[in-house]
Amino acid sequence: MTYHLTLEQAAARLAEENDRVFTVLMRHGTMQVEYFAPRGADRQTPHKQDELYIIVSGESRFYRDGAYVQCRKNDVLFVPAGMEHRFEDFTDDFATWVIFYGREGGELKE
Repeated sequence: MTYHLTLEQAAARLAEENDRVFTVLMRHGTMQVEYFAPRGADRQTPHKQDELYIIVSGESRFYRDGAYVQCRKNDVLFVPAGMEHRFEDFTDDFATWVIFYGREGGELKE
């Protein structure tokens, strides 16, 4: 298992994967770390796990559950499992870490 990665290593790994917009970099238990750099349009659909985005470069408008927020480098965004979301109008240099975690379907509600 990889315990340390740099942003440069993540970007290089994605470049090696030909025409993909994300690469999986780490996994442990329910946690998965990806590097995501959409091009053209973000076509993702709701995910089965909660997720965090940590923006590493560029800017974007982020759609989450009917609302928009502007985001840029160093911002952190949370999306609960099953919620519709996507990045729109992002700059050419836009990229983000994505961290999936927890049980499928998100946290138990009391």
